[in-house]
Amino acid sequence: MRDLLARAAELAADHRASLADRPVARAVDHAALRSAFGGALPEDPTPPATVLEELARAAEPGLVATAGPRFFGFVVGGALPAATAADVLATGWDQNGFNAVLSPAAAAAEAVAGDWLKDLLGIPATASAGFVTGGQAANTVGLAAARHHVLAEAGWDVERDGLAGAPRVRVIASEERHATVDRALRLLGFGTRAVEAVKAGPQGAIDVDDLARKVQDGPTIVCLQAGNVNTGACDDIRAARAAAKNAWIHVDGAFGLWAAANPKTASLLDGVKLADSWACDGHKWLNVPYDSGFVFCARPEVHAEAIAYRAAYLTGAGQVSGMGDLTLESSRRARGFAVWAALRELGRDGVAELVDRCCRLARRFAGTLAEGGAEIGNDVVLNQVLVSFGDDARTDAVIERVQLDGTCWLGGTTWRGRRYLRISVSGWSTTEADVDRSAAAILRLAAHRPQ
Repeated sequence: MRDLLARAAELAADHRASLADRPVARAVDHAALRSAFGGALPEDPTPPATVLEELARAAEPGLVATAGPRFFGFVVGGALPAATAADVLATGWDQNGFNAVLSPAAAAAEAVAGDWLKDLLGIPATASAGFVTGGQAANTVGLAAARHHVLAEAGWDVERDGLAGAPRVRVIASEERHATVDRALRLLGFGTRAVEAVKAGPQGAIDVDDLARKVQDGPTIVCLQAGNVNTGACDDIRAARAAAKNAWIHVDGAFGLWAAANPKTASLLDGVKLADSWACDGHKWLNVPYDSGFVFCARPEVHAEAIAYRAAYLTGAGQVSGMGDLTLESSRRARGFAVWAALRELGRDGVAELVDRCCRLARRFAGTLAEGGAEIGNDVVLNQVLVSFGDDARTDAVIERVQLDGTCWLGGTTWRGRRYLRISVSGWSTTEADVDRSAAAILRLAAHRPQ
């Protein structure tokens, strides 16, 4: 085992060391890639060392440098050194993070890291903190807590009696909400038709006056957004709270909630502590390994009542432990170790600097591309940049060329009826040189000049 894990670490370290120089992505022969992994299942066992070498060899042509400094798609950051190493340890320790009986160490790491997260993100210290897989799970759990609370206030036990015959719950959300909110509503039995869409302003932030017009008495959930997935715009949480005094307010802050940790961007999240639940990702701007997300709830007892389950054999279940009672899985990876390590490595100032640097680099990206003739489609308030090169067909052609070129990687999006390159600067290792090199490649490919 010692030699095997040492070799795995060596292979992983070699991959990380190559990220700055290798193409971010490259053309892949998917049939050949599958063939390298495929064939009939062997009848006989294979030595673990052989399996490891075969895996590394088969995977190599299909690895994307998402952890590197020039991957600008999907708000993906590359895992920090301490977080990566902690995740290796977590795998070696093989802890089940369901509760403190199964792993006292995992429980302690989550408790401390959860307190640190709440402090950084401006969330009340008394809130619960669940360590989930990502933004989708965080939104689903947060909205499950909302469903429980607003129906309990109306005298209905939704966990016991379901939604059939329940008082109507009004779900009010921006027309620019993230798709994971809709999927959470589907999974929770509301359905997407339950959404009463609120208008959004030019940059995608919710129109508070339109929200106020839609709020009425009765069970109501309001979904707000911290960090529009295209523009980075944040809803005015304080004004929304004033407009929807008695509603449950859930904030989808997959990446934008991290703006609260940087003094220069914290004003975008003014009033964040006034919400009732919050969703956030760790594997985005905090740069911890996949999969890692967080859900916070201002009423821990509501959080646990909506999510926990009990069985005679589950020693320690049914307690507000900050672990399995607050998340959807029983067999849980001990995610808190890597989160603790990332926060310990960065410290408060390091988190703020990481957020601030990504925002500065996004502005640098936008300025360089604009000087080169591109059109920037958004106010760059966080780490998101929308870039157009004229008509939609040309913009999509540039996206395709950039992805095939390999200097950097970014995706496309549709915003207000137009196609854009979507640049997300989220990685801890990205430098000004990486941005300049990437912007130069984008402009070269937009001009359709071979290298």
